[in-house]
Amino acid sequence: MLKTRLLSAAIMLPVALLCAWAGSPVFDVAVAGVALIMAWEWQAMVQPGHRLPGWASGFAAALAAVVAVPLPEYALAVALLAPLPVFLLARGRDGAGWAALGAVYVALPAFALVWLREAGGLGTLLWLLFIVWATDTGGYVFGRRIGGPKLAPRISPKKTWAGLLGGAFSAALVGVATAFLVNPDALPALILFSGLLAVVEQISDLTESYVKRRFGVKDSGHIIPGHGGVLDRVDGLVLTAPLLALAVYLAEGGIAAW
Repeated sequence: MLKTRLLSAAIMLPVALLCAWAGSPVFDVAVAGVALIMAWEWQAMVQPGHRLPGWASGFAAALAAVVAVPLPEYALAVALLAPLPVFLLARGRDGAGWAALGAVYVALPAFALVWLREAGGLGTLLWLLFIVWATDTGGYVFGRRIGGPKLAPRISPKKTWAGLLGGAFSAALVGVATAFLVNPDALPALILFSGLLAVVEQISDLTESYVKRRFGVKDSGHIIPGHGGVLDRVDGLVLTAPLLALAVYLAEGGIAAW
């Protein structure tokens, strides 16, 4: 299993980085495709056998990603209003509210990622991606090595407070490296914000874990060998990408325009 996970990661990471480097329209289309799969997996969890709301939320998420660069205001409106038609399509069945929530759960980060690549630049997007990867890796390593009190045993029994702190520490190291590469004067701010994003990343991870436990699902899907579904791999971006997009918008610029 570990070899399968490592092999899958060795394939996925370079592909993700190449798409990020290519920018629009390659990155936009890649995010739209991932969003479609995410929406399908979400719908399969909350309303098995009821496909139409999944198609609707997937279409909304993909549309938000594709038009995030040329029409950001309209794309954001699509992302925020997507739950309404999905709820109408899902009503009358158990999980209708969850199906509607899934629309914005997928569409908002899809919009945020594409918009970040354009407005914040490649450097900002890479910073986010490496923070998420470092948080996951650091959380796993520190959690396994140190153990100790559980973070949220009813939601994710394997997560520990040591893993949370280890993930935040690993993300802070990414902030240090970013500061030295881009702007040493921004070192304190980058360390603090990297640590904050790490905490948000783990909250985002726990959110998906809660949904899976709520509906009795171990993995969101089986499309990625050794990893489960796409939602399982990108859950850390669901909250961190919109948060960083908001920060970039308020700051009127990203870490670097490269």
